[in-house]
Amino acid sequence: MLEIRPCCEHCGKALPVNSTEAMICSFECTYCRKCALELFQNVCPSCGGNFVQRPIRPKKHLKKYPPSEKKVFEPKDLTKAKINTERYKDIAPEMR
Repeated sequence: MLEIRPCCEHCGKALPVNSTEAMICSFECTYCRKCALELFQNVCPSCGGNFVQRPIRPKKHLKKYPPSEKKVFEPKDLTKAKINTERYKDIAPEMR
C-alpha cells in the first residue's frame, strides 16, 4: 500500500492525495513534477531510480486507507544530486 506522502521531499510543495504533480520512485521517494523531471532529470537523488506519476487513490478508499500525514522534507545537496543525475540520466531506468 502506497503511503501517499503529502509533500515534495526537496522543495516542500504540497502534494495532496489527488495531485497530478506527484512523482515517486520505486522506494516511494516523493517529489513534485518540477523537481523530479526538471531539477533531478528523472533520476531519484536518493536511490538513482526513475520517477513515475504517483497514482491517485480513489476517494471511496480514503477513509479505510488514508494518505500519510508524515511530511518527509529533506532538501537535497544540489552539488551531490547533480553528480548522481549526471551518472544516471543517460542510462535507461531498466539498465541502472
